[in-house]
Amino acid sequence: MSAVSVAQHPSAAANTPAPVVDYRTSPDHYRHWRLDIDGAIATLTMSVAEDGGIRPGYKLKLNSYDLGVDIELHDAINRLRFEHPDVKAVVLTGGRERIFCSGANIFMLGLSSHAWKVNFCKFTNETRNGLEDSSRNGSLKFLAAVNGACAGGGYEVALACDEILLVDDRSSAVSLPEVPLLGVLPGTGGLTRVTDKRQVRHDLADIFCTSVEGVRGQRAVDWKLVDAIAKPAAFAQAVKTRAEALGAKAVHRPGPGANAKGVALTPIERREEAGALRYATVEVTIDRARRTATITAKAPNTAQPTDVAGIEAASANWWPLQFARELDDAILHLRTNEPGIGTWVLQTRGGAAAVLASDATLVKHKSHWLVNETIGLLRRTFARLDVSSRTLFALVDRESCFAGSLAEFAFAADRAYMLALPDDPDAAPQLHLSEANFGLVPMITGQSRLERRFYGNAGEIGKARAIIGQPLDADAALALGLVTAAPDDIDWEDEIRIALEERAALSPDALTGLEANLRFNGPENLFTRVFGRLSAWQNWIFIRPNAVGEKGALKLYGKGAKAQFDLNRV
Repeated sequence: MSAVSVAQHPSAAANTPAPVVDYRTSPDHYRHWRLDIDGAIATLTMSVAEDGGIRPGYKLKLNSYDLGVDIELHDAINRLRFEHPDVKAVVLTGGRERIFCSGANIFMLGLSSHAWKVNFCKFTNETRNGLEDSSRNGSLKFLAAVNGACAGGGYEVALACDEILLVDDRSSAVSLPEVPLLGVLPGTGGLTRVTDKRQVRHDLADIFCTSVEGVRGQRAVDWKLVDAIAKPAAFAQAVKTRAEALGAKAVHRPGPGANAKGVALTPIERREEAGALRYATVEVTIDRARRTATITAKAPNTAQPTDVAGIEAASANWWPLQFARELDDAILHLRTNEPGIGTWVLQTRGGAAAVLASDATLVKHKSHWLVNETIGLLRRTFARLDVSSRTLFALVDRESCFAGSLAEFAFAADRAYMLALPDDPDAAPQLHLSEANFGLVPMITGQSRLERRFYGNAGEIGKARAIIGQPLDADAALALGLVTAAPDDIDWEDEIRIALEERAALSPDALTGLEANLRFNGPENLFTRVFGRLSAWQNWIFIRPNAVGEKGALKLYGKGAKAQFDLNRV
């Protein structure tokens, strides 16, 4: 399956057909990664096909990557999570002579539109954050076996792993050379992990990030840039030993001998129509005139298993797993292929009881490896919704089932409107809370969305927890602060229409800044700092002439000409 169905460069003119990027792939379509499994250890070897770019116009030399390479990595990690329960640790290594990875392809970045660069950076960071999320929650552990040059985004891949082992061959080094080479800043995943995660002293980090050659050997260990080094002759055994030690810490992975049966991630079925995407558990309809997309999540419509045996038998068709996969695909499709659709309207349909029963099963069996992996996928998918640069409005209307995990739609939204029907209470929509709303699928801050909503106020959160199991009508939900407004059926259509029209009239740039600030008002951590810098530092630097002007460093890289900088500090 190709990642791109229309071959067109991301910087193409607006009056040509938009490229369509498809995030669905499988190992038999990989061009850049090789997966090998030996007992509890999996090895992902990066051997990028030079002519395998997701767009024409550049070569992926020196094991450099573009979006297509990361789409495959994202797929491979998910398959290891679900299809290979024996695996407890993953080794990432390079498949090219004396090269681990030279990072994001510079020529691709130089040719790409600003929007493409930012979305590419966001997806790559989400993929790397996903490695750390798995490790932190008892799933796979990761070892970067750096067997050659490791630069820029290549070092960012290594930094996302639990440990970094560097070959000590007198030439292999780790580096973040973006400042001196390209005039851009490693201020998203790279520099943030160097300081926040690895705690490299700031003056050493300054030297590291302003030198092209990087740091190698024992100095890399001394500076905390890597965890250990090994001579070439001892490297393979050192990789094996460290990977086995890491795998022993993967508490929710069965490992070899447990007779756990993996779940085959069958292809995501998506029916594409004019202005619509239809999955089994999710539907997306697009109103281009109003620049809105309505994302509708569907509750289970058949009985769902309540025990581990039933969950394993349901496999990829188990509703929470199927829903997480389909919602994730819909979010990625809209973010990449529909940049002009600025408002996402979040809706739900179906029976609340079915969702609440599903949540209870998740909570009851959360220590089981398959349930833990499904919760992890739900957590990362809702987090992808949170960090999307789109307005999110939730509409709790007739036939809604904002219950439990699906109520996270309402709590993720910038605003939630709930229909009040005082004259017809039997037809009025209801909102239901479950344990899933109190930390099962938290934001990247580590807070539940209700904790974020109430700024961690124990009293407000306690009031919400006290009504678990009670259906709430619009007045009750409004009184508890769970929704933004509760128009009645006379005002509903006009109020929603006006809200959407007003939103569409505002500056998308200003809204992106506003929404990101308001959504992440809680505690800072590595993930929030990564995305904060992505939308600030990198976003700004990527449009400055010193980087992307006609004589900017990124534009001139590899052309034999020297960049000319505007030397004024801004």
